Amino acid sequence: MNRSLKFVIGICLLVVAIGYLMAAGLQTSSTYYFTLAEFLPRQDELAGQPVRVAGRVTEGSLRKQTSSKGTAMTFAIGDFEGPDHVAVAGAIPVAFTGVVPDMFAEGRDVIIEGTLVDGTLQAQTVMTSCPSKYEPGEEAAPDQQVKY
Repeated sequence: MNRSLKFVIGICLLVVAIGYLMAAGLQTSSTYYFTLAEFLPRQDELAGQPVRVAGRVTEGSLRKQTSSKGTAMTFAIGDFEGPDHVAVAGAIPVAFTGVVPDMFAEGRDVIIEGTLVDGTLQAQTVMTSCPSKYEPGEEAAPDQQVKY
């Protein structure tokens, strides 16, 4: 075998190895979650299976109780608001005990990892997201502005 053929074979093996590692990394790190609109019609089929469901914490549904195991919470998640800012029909109750994320609040978008048991999503993990749009605060008075 001449030197250039060995070089080409080596490059091909390197490209294949890098491609395999990238594909394997994408498969393990990409996790799908259901929106509530996708989850509700399939909840009987998904009962008892680990799932991830994205939704918005329904206003007025949050109940908290602190215990030695963390904060026990029950709340409901509804679907994200539609284009007319009207909530899409349907909600699912959630039960969670553990450390509550700092950004967790009613009206906040969340992703719940858990299992559906008897119509309630028993959450192992609650993840929150930051607000999707930036809203600037009030401008400071001219005498309160920071000078550089």
